[in-house]
Amino acid sequence: NAAHHALEWITSPLLMKFIENVGIAYSDNAFIRGYNIRQLLSRSTIYIMPMVNPDGVDLVLNGLKRDNPYYNQLIQWNTTGRPFSQVWQANIRGVDLNHNYDAAWNLSLEAAMNMGITGPGPTRYPGLEPFSEIETQTVRDFTLRVNPRLVLAYHSQGEVIYWNFLDLAPPESIPIGRVLARVSGYTLAETVGIASTGGYKDWFIQEYRRPGYTVEVGLGRNPLPISQFPRIYNDNEPLLLQATLE
Repeated sequence: NAAHHALEWITSPLLMKFIENVGIAYSDNAFIRGYNIRQLLSRSTIYIMPMVNPDGVDLVLNGLKRDNPYYNQLIQWNTTGRPFSQVWQANIRGVDLNHNYDAAWNLSLEAAMNMGITGPGPTRYPGLEPFSEIETQTVRDFTLRVNPRLVLAYHSQGEVIYWNFLDLAPPESIPIGRVLARVSGYTLAETVGIASTGGYKDWFIQEYRRPGYTVEVGLGRNPLPISQFPRIYNDNEPLLLQATLE
């Protein structure tokens, strides 16, 4: 999945382009980077959720409109003095979706409060309780329904792959992660601080004890410029294909 965070919208066209290329290759019985796509899809199923936070992405890309039902609240919540297009990571209710999962959620809340974040805003607010938001409920329910072997959650930026959560990741997470890092050129690492709790891959690892990864694409300040897209896609197409084989 992609675009839990509104500023990180560049991850959505990444997955859409992947769908396009895989679909064309399947139709043409073609290979991508040495991968036989028909053979790959005969043994594996790929589920893709290109945009977890559509309302947040719309706010970042198109700005705040007066017909937005949260118009007055959003103005109050954005205390940064900067445009929404430069600061907004949360959903339209001011909840940071990647801190809203039931995976050490209380630590996310504690970390946010230590930063002075006590209510809705551009980033880091984890909500009133785990899974308070329809977006995270939907991702949770879909995951429970399809019962995946492995998950990737796409974010930006850093060119890094995070693989662990509270030492609950299974042993195979490291060798798989090393392969994904090798084919993409990214660095395999563990999260620290406020970023290390309440996320989707954290919840998946906790619930399933299966490999889950947060992939941070690109380098720079969010939102990343679209000029980075060709490099981002080039780095991540082999990662996505390889993950399907693991």
